[in-house]
Amino acid sequence: MAAARTILLAMAAMAILSTTSAAIYNVGEPGGAWDLSTNYGTWASSRNFHPNDQIIFKYSPQAHDVLEVSKADYDSCSAASTIATLNSGNDVVSLTATGTRYFLCGYPGHCAGGMKVKIDVVPRSSSSSPAPSSGPQCKQCSPAGACRSRHLYGGHRVWPHHLACRCRSHGLSVSLKKT
Repeated sequence: MAAARTILLAMAAMAILSTTSAAIYNVGEPGGAWDLSTNYGTWASSRNFHPNDQIIFKYSPQAHDVLEVSKADYDSCSAASTIATLNSGNDVVSLTATGTRYFLCGYPGHCAGGMKVKIDVVPRSSSSSPAPSSGPQCKQCSPAGACRSRHLYGGHRVWPHHLACRCRSHGLSVSLKKT
């Protein structure tokens, strides 16, 4: 009985840990790095950053650095009052909480040349898997109410092979059946 209980607790702990795993992002990859040739606005906007994720800045420390700055300093490309200075060439930044963080290269002209990135850290969704970009729509709030691959419906998870899911905003059933 005690052994079965221990195994059950261990399995529950593993399930919880697997749903809260953090992601690691190499800034600028796959097509670039921390350099003057990467569009960081496009790079950052194509990712969802969550608490406990990490971003890694990889670069030549002889040519660049990474400064964490305020929004005002980010907007003006100012390195006058930094929050943090990173200069190893392989800098790991843990995103510990929700909110926006601002980074730029402090070398003269580099920030003005585009070497700055704004990281928006948002809460994780209640679903443990990423939602697809499209699906059936709630007629009340389309497209914000797009049906996702896993929803709560009557307290139970509904998987894609089921016929309907419920819009979280309006409680309306949305058919998953393709017509």
